[in-house]
Amino acid sequence: MKLNSLIAATAAAAALLGGVAAQAQEQEVRIGLLTTLTGPLAPLGQHVRDGFNLAVEEAGGKLGGVTTKVVVEDDQLRPDVAVQLATKLAERDKIQILTGVIFSNVAMAALKPAVENKVFFISPNAGPSQLAGKQCSPWFYATAWQNDQPHEAMGAHLQASGVKKVYLVAPNYNAGKDAMRGFKGAYKGTIAGESYPSMNQLDFAAEISQIRAAKPDAVYVFLSGGMGVNFTKQYAQARLGAEIPMYSAFTIDAITLPAVGEAAVGTFQSNLWNADLKIPANEKFVAAFQKKYGYLPSNYAAQSYDTARLIGAALRLSGGKADDKKAFAAALRNAKFESVRGPFAFNSNNFPVGNFYLLETVKRAGGKVEQVTRKTILTNAKDNYFGDCNMAGL
Repeated sequence: MKLNSLIAATAAAAALLGGVAAQAQEQEVRIGLLTTLTGPLAPLGQHVRDGFNLAVEEAGGKLGGVTTKVVVEDDQLRPDVAVQLATKLAERDKIQILTGVIFSNVAMAALKPAVENKVFFISPNAGPSQLAGKQCSPWFYATAWQNDQPHEAMGAHLQASGVKKVYLVAPNYNAGKDAMRGFKGAYKGTIAGESYPSMNQLDFAAEISQIRAAKPDAVYVFLSGGMGVNFTKQYAQARLGAEIPMYSAFTIDAITLPAVGEAAVGTFQSNLWNADLKIPANEKFVAAFQKKYGYLPSNYAAQSYDTARLIGAALRLSGGKADDKKAFAAALRNAKFESVRGPFAFNSNNFPVGNFYLLETVKRAGGKVEQVTRKTILTNAKDNYFGDCNMAGL
């Protein structure tokens, strides 16, 4: 009898321990951070990775109180590689959330394996127009913007400023086309010409020659990373800045400014964020980021940091149930957190509603070159595609 009691007690204890183990496993969230970590645009991916990891570290390794495992992969800015890695992350690493993607062509490629494996794709940067409108998906969320929006903001500013004629430059891929469409949607003046250089192009002599010949009142440029550095330097060397002022989105930012230096002085940018925003969550973030990594964060880092904090808030709201797809989707849409960018909310297409700011690059009395926020261009802005989104259920 005693032996039977001992066996029964042992079995009960094993069952209890098994239940505890199962519960502990349920309370782990697995996140795939797929971003660009090689090539001229690798610094953008570094900022995305570092911003996300900072938020996880500040949460003690537990976003929303849930043990958080982050698997980092390099998409190499290649859609085919992104498909392979997104599939690997979903099927082998068993991730529940995919994030980190910067470029829209990569995002469009990675979306299919994510959806097929019922993985939430939370983009910290890429916001393709297709996914904001007719191809919107309950599995896809954007925490930064729809691609057109920063460019709409600058288009609206130049329209309000009375600029009559603008020349446009953007890379020849999805987001580049979205960018210029967004600009032209808000700017009603004359487009003096358009150039679409290939991705990772670093010599812009031909484009600058075309700008000079077109004689616009301003040039609007969307070139990230090393592309932006080289264009801005070459534009300054051509001595066109005084004659044809340069406006941009993402061409000048915390990543490129140290390399561009004084060549960027006098240029203007549109963005959803800047390091000098007087928002308590932002001031804390900028100080913590610089202390940990030793460099100034960019909007890419800020957006990724916000993404991690959104995930944490959603996990807390859903009771840590990332595997309960309906519960977690509802939690994502309703999660509240202090964003470093100011107001943040999701529209009906899972794209954010938020502010956009005008920044100017200046040289301080001590010689330091930095971006300063001049004004808010758009307030609580929504993208132009959400009306075409008929969001399906999970």
